[in-house]
Amino acid sequence: MQSFFNTSYYGNTVLEYSIAIGIVFISLFAIQIIKIVVIKKLLASAENGLGGRGDFIIKSVKRFLIPILYLGALYLAINSLNFPEGVSKVLQAIYLVLAALFLIRFVITISNFMLMKFIEKTKEEEDARKIKPLLSVLNFAIWVIGLLFLLDNLGFQISTVVAGLGVGGIAVALAAQAVLGDLFSYFVIFFDKPFEIGDFIIFDDKVGAIEKIGIKSTRVRSLSGEQLIISNSNLTNARVHNYKRMEKRRVVFSLGVTYQTKPEQLRAIPTIIKEIIEANELVTFDRSHFKNYGDFSLNFESVYFVNSADYLEFMNVQQEINLNIYEEFAKREIEFAYPTRTLFINKTDV
Repeated sequence: MQSFFNTSYYGNTVLEYSIAIGIVFISLFAIQIIKIVVIKKLLASAENGLGGRGDFIIKSVKRFLIPILYLGALYLAINSLNFPEGVSKVLQAIYLVLAALFLIRFVITISNFMLMKFIEKTKEEEDARKIKPLLSVLNFAIWVIGLLFLLDNLGFQISTVVAGLGVGGIAVALAAQAVLGDLFSYFVIFFDKPFEIGDFIIFDDKVGAIEKIGIKSTRVRSLSGEQLIISNSNLTNARVHNYKRMEKRRVVFSLGVTYQTKPEQLRAIPTIIKEIIEANELVTFDRSHFKNYGDFSLNFESVYFVNSADYLEFMNVQQEINLNIYEEFAKREIEFAYPTRTLFINKTDV
């Protein structure tokens, strides 16, 4: 029996092959126990409040941890055997490649999950669509870094590659600085959120509603109907007025009455305007005063706030107040002023 175990085949004895097979079976048995115990505990944790995180952890264990354990078991078994140097290098390279692929995919899965959880906290549905370009860029960067580490561990001189990438990156950055500027501006828009899809904005001399926010440009639907395509860098550098986030509108208006208006009527005008404005539930009255003497009118200035961001409601309120003022002035025989000129004629005897 001892002579049988000492028999050598392809550089390894039967005993060494038996040990390798034993390592495989013991490892498989241990992995099965880990699968049963760990996943059972994770399921219990998920039921106790982990929710989506528990499901994610369970899927990650099944998708990444278990295959890596299988790969490790096979590595230990084969590593216990003696192979020619060339075969050993090939096997080691295969293990490194497989391990790197699993690790890169695991890092990508973790980063994507964390970003999506961040989006869920913001409770913005539109962010889920805007995150896709960001995920693509992030995943590409992780793949590049992971492959560079893999090449370095395989014995390749990546310093030359990195230097070449650095010089090439500078050249690309100079040639595509506008595109890169728009890309970074997209990140600014995504994280800082100066505006979102559906917001009504004014920037420079343009007015419209945001339709789409892309990696390089943003689409805005103007009031006249056409679609404006503006680069992200131009938008982040411009002074943007976001009317969707306006909680109320301040209204300042002036009106003038004729110089023939009686003093008691002049004193009553601020009270009349105040009562008309306060009668509207959507309006908060601020002030009304006899402001100054004009060339042809006695001028009053009034201020109130419309407690709504809706432009149609704002115009309806303004129209109602203007009509009520006109009707009340007509009842009290208070005349509005308009540009007039008085001509005095001196009669002389001929």
